[in-house]
Amino acid sequence: MTVAPSRSLRSSAELIRAEEPVLAHNYHPLPVVVARAEGAWVEDVEGRRYLDMLAGYSALNFGHRHPALIEAAHRQLDQLTLTSRAFHNDRLAQFAESLAELTGLDMVLPMNTGAEAVESAIKVARKWAYEVKGVAPDQATIIVAADNFHGRTTTIVSFSTDETARAGFGPFTPGFRVVPYNDLAALEAAIDETTAAVLIEPIQGEAGVVIPDDGYLRGVRELTRRTGCLFIADEIQSGLGRTGRTLAVEHEDVVPDMVLLGKALGGGIVPVSAVVARRDVLQVLRPGEHGSTFGGNPLSAAVGSAVVELLETGEYQRRAAELGIVLRGGLTALVGKGVQGFRARGLWAGVDIDPAIGTGRDISERLMREGVLVKDTHGSTIRLAPPLTITGEELRTALGSLEKVLTEGA
Repeated sequence: MTVAPSRSLRSSAELIRAEEPVLAHNYHPLPVVVARAEGAWVEDVEGRRYLDMLAGYSALNFGHRHPALIEAAHRQLDQLTLTSRAFHNDRLAQFAESLAELTGLDMVLPMNTGAEAVESAIKVARKWAYEVKGVAPDQATIIVAADNFHGRTTTIVSFSTDETARAGFGPFTPGFRVVPYNDLAALEAAIDETTAAVLIEPIQGEAGVVIPDDGYLRGVRELTRRTGCLFIADEIQSGLGRTGRTLAVEHEDVVPDMVLLGKALGGGIVPVSAVVARRDVLQVLRPGEHGSTFGGNPLSAAVGSAVVELLETGEYQRRAAELGIVLRGGLTALVGKGVQGFRARGLWAGVDIDPAIGTGRDISERLMREGVLVKDTHGSTIRLAPPLTITGEELRTALGSLEKVLTEGA
């Protein structure tokens, strides 16, 4: 990576201390202060380089500052950035057309953040239940899975099973039923005449990259179709190439009624999210019933269109599938040598570390000192989600660093 010298007048330690009194303490980041980045590499203010094996929780699927995405953003910045949806703009139609075609669905509701996409889907599902399915007013329910992560708004944490996300934030929004993940019998038992939708992650990311049994997603699709409710797939982390397919549901040849996208859709440049759905589902929305000043803005649409163009080539899906074999092989070799087990699909893995060696946070900090950035979740689990642009050599370097810190910690 060729970068200019740091312009910061303060060291990493000074900048971290400066945040303490002025930033809300809703995160506990690793003690690294990133100043520049390119591809799979970032650099701190002192010029130390790190291999990014987290990629912004999949927001950076195409790496830092991908040339095609930066070019699209620069080009649009010179033309038009925002109109609000009070007016049309010349970039939105292309974005919606290409995204609908990429996902095999009909219509797009553009938003900004992943949580906004989830909130939007909840509203659409309820409206659909009342107007199309005929559920009694204010009685619609949505079924979700335990250990889910769909965001941190008040409504979304209302159906979280993570007490850290919930404690102190009630009263909670009613209308949700929680069933065990990967349990079709429990799901079937929970569905009744009030069920508007089933909302699940095809792979649970925050829970530690939990992959359901083969046939689970097909079973969800069949149950929802047979019982007359919607299947909403939250692909905000799992989608857009991460698992070796454009969408994770494609591993089971499933087409949901609604797909939720975000993170990588903005190319790591701007926040872009979307609800992509069947026409008859999204058409329940009428002017004034839902919206966003920034949703579908020209800058976001330009970057989002460039992201879709990258995915249309199939290159990044192939890379994730091929390098995923390297990732699985490297992790398999570490089982019993500090790794108790792992779950992986494409370039995405949840790795369970032997607690005797350290917590997930401990391992993340040790890897940081080796020049590799990962993040922990749920005790002794770490997540690996490198940019899809990473090379085989870089991936093996990261796996070698993991082996080193596990060996030293044993």
